[in-house]
Amino acid sequence: MASTLSDSLFLFTGSQQRPRPSLRFAPLSVSGISCLNWRRSSSKSYYQQRIRHQPWLNNMRNQKIIQAVAVPVLPSAPSPTMDSAEYRKQLAESYGFEQIGEPLPNDITLRNILNSLPKKVFEINDMKAWGSVLISVSSYALGIFMIAKAPWYLLPLAWAWTGTAVTGFFVIAHDCAHKSFSRNKLVEDIVGTIALMPLIYPYEPWRFKHDQHHAKTNMLHEDTAWHPVWKEDVDSSELLRKALIYAYGPVRPWMSIAHWLVWHFDLKKFRKHEVKRVIISLSAVFSFMGIGWPLIICKTGIIGWIKFWLMPWLGYHFWMSTFTIVHHTAPHIPFKDSDEWNAAQAQLNGTVHCDYPHWIEVLCHDINWHIPHHISPKIPSYNLRAAQKSLDENWGKHLNKAKWNWRLMKTIMTTCHVYDSDENYVSFEKVCPRDSQPITFLRKVMPDYA
Repeated sequence: MASTLSDSLFLFTGSQQRPRPSLRFAPLSVSGISCLNWRRSSSKSYYQQRIRHQPWLNNMRNQKIIQAVAVPVLPSAPSPTMDSAEYRKQLAESYGFEQIGEPLPNDITLRNILNSLPKKVFEINDMKAWGSVLISVSSYALGIFMIAKAPWYLLPLAWAWTGTAVTGFFVIAHDCAHKSFSRNKLVEDIVGTIALMPLIYPYEPWRFKHDQHHAKTNMLHEDTAWHPVWKEDVDSSELLRKALIYAYGPVRPWMSIAHWLVWHFDLKKFRKHEVKRVIISLSAVFSFMGIGWPLIICKTGIIGWIKFWLMPWLGYHFWMSTFTIVHHTAPHIPFKDSDEWNAAQAQLNGTVHCDYPHWIEVLCHDINWHIPHHISPKIPSYNLRAAQKSLDENWGKHLNKAKWNWRLMKTIMTTCHVYDSDENYVSFEKVCPRDSQPITFLRKVMPDYA
């Protein structure tokens, strides 16, 4: 704008400026082509009047003709949309998905989808519920044994197993929080609290915030799970910008630790009637820290605490972060303002089913069969596969599906960063290229296998 104004001023000031001669347009007839005959005005009276006052016009008496031919331009092809099956197929391949779902019509409600599920998927089976507890306890015990006996070079494998096994504790508490573990609600509260104690994860604070995640899934301001980064935060300070780049880039598979610290220990984040239950859960995890940690250190030393507790705990947070971001984060999945948000679209179209290696699914009690869980959290974990089968039969073309792969994680970690109302996400590489070296590094070193 500044240069435009200065150019305009230059045209109308200064003793050496050149005039803008009068122009007129005359149509030419050329078959199939629109034409214009562009002539300088030949009015002698105009020039004669002006020459007396403008001597420099004497050099411009010769008339010239400029003919401009406007070649017809074909209308551009419409931009591809998510309604195009071919376009969705191309996106799926580039993002590491097996299928990107067709948009769900606006007139479909969550009740329509719920009513399509068989009633048996909501049934609680005590044998299966306590069987999942047995699987988690025994696999965790096996992991501790492996850590104790493994040579140093096999410890990473032992930690990976144990961290995955202890993630099963979280999934059991997850069922308890959604009232899908037992018909006895007191039993659920006790089991949920105990299951999360070794993870230092306070049951009630997490439950309250997790309920909000289900009620407001992918709602831009209200969802308590992963959010896109706000552009205002990126611009607010250099320190915060660099921290966000690392958090949403290389450190992302462990960022549930930050979420755990921010959301679950501050009493001010809870309503008055929730605080009492929050305090009970905090007392439970602090008791484990005050009793369990000293016992571990007493028996095995600080190195033992790192080997037997810290490393499996970091393994658990790897899965906590990975499951959460894969379930709800992709370039084509939008976060929406509350006035544009649609519950059925958010829960069915905005959630991802991702297959993992079978041993991971067994130890984590099928938490990755996540779309039916978002249609109804009341479905027990051991019934999620049957519920998914029903959704495949009735709503299969609308579902997002993937197998856990490098390209999928690379897409999330190098693309899904800053909120954009048109593109959903914009990479840090576009928003702040000078500071985005960690993202560029990930893009170069992460494999692109799907």
